[in-house]
Amino acid sequence: MSTATLPLAKDAAPGGATVEFRSLRRQFGATTALDGLDLTVRPGELLALLGPSGCGKTTALRVLAGFETHDSGEVLVDGADITRVPAHRRDAGMVFQSYSLFPHLTAADNVAFGLRMRGVGRAERLRRAQELLELVGLPQRAAHYPHQLSGGQQQRIALARALALQPRVLLLDEPLSALDAKVRLALREEIRRLQQELGITTLFVTHDQEEALSMADRVAVLRAGRLEQCAAPSELYSRPATAFVAEFVGTMSRLPCTRTADGGVEVLGHRHPVDGALPADGPLHVLVRPEHVRLAPAAEGPALVVAAAFLGAVTRLTVRLPDGTEVKSDLPTEAAATLPLGSPAALTLPDRPVLVDRAPTPPPLIPRQGLPLP
Repeated sequence: MSTATLPLAKDAAPGGATVEFRSLRRQFGATTALDGLDLTVRPGELLALLGPSGCGKTTALRVLAGFETHDSGEVLVDGADITRVPAHRRDAGMVFQSYSLFPHLTAADNVAFGLRMRGVGRAERLRRAQELLELVGLPQRAAHYPHQLSGGQQQRIALARALALQPRVLLLDEPLSALDAKVRLALREEIRRLQQELGITTLFVTHDQEEALSMADRVAVLRAGRLEQCAAPSELYSRPATAFVAEFVGTMSRLPCTRTADGGVEVLGHRHPVDGALPADGPLHVLVRPEHVRLAPAAEGPALVVAAAFLGAVTRLTVRLPDGTEVKSDLPTEAAATLPLGSPAALTLPDRPVLVDRAPTPPPLIPRQGLPLP
């Protein structure tokens, strides 16, 4: 693949544009898609918007692109409010989940489409399209139509088309979700490489946590239209700000715990300091990641191994405590072999601060019609 780079638009800020969402609200009938979103995307960074379906991530992207209006708040690019700027003048390139290529146009003509709409001459359009096709590694596919291309190739053409107008901001709306795992892995590496080469500010919407953590400079986790946390991937994983972030990003187990007089908690008979705030009342749970749970064979251990999942160098064991609590533990596969299914085990946690949350309220028991409660 070519390592040539494309210049940014003439009026783009060095290193990419700054994008700001200020108190952004968007309502769809009774549904609140954005509920006072405050978020800043730094010049030249790739920021992933991550969250469950309906959290507002795609709405935020479409508001920035100009495809959706917002009810209140501001959207700024390099300090300028673009609320009243029509979509075609926002200097943003967008790549959609469904590719959205024109089936009657060749790859080169798809890439050059925006340039044609702006009145760029044919010779310059073709030169520019060829340059972009080389950039995404598909110069030999210039004369092919979309139905003659694989899904990964179509997505590369869509990316080249978005870059053709030299946008100040690149918007990616789950562009890899329709691809198989191997192609998705290769293409996300290429997108990241291109983004870094071009220095373009990029917003990437995804519900795939692995995708977000592996590609982004920072990840913004949204929930019900609000920002839960925005941080570098390593910080988001190791120091989640809320229980929602902790359980959405990676795997977490919950263990019952009790308060101690000095403001810590006791879990599995040992006292731990608390990472963050301790809930004021109610029963509590400690949240722990599988790699922090230590297991060892024990003739009369309180835990019982009930499941095992082979993950290569690591095997994830699930153990059950006497009260029914199930906890996951990642062990080197050789060590996990000493704990077969049904064997007792001793369970300990490292001596470090722990994240504490209120124990979730169990759902009400609803009897089947015509049957009494047990």
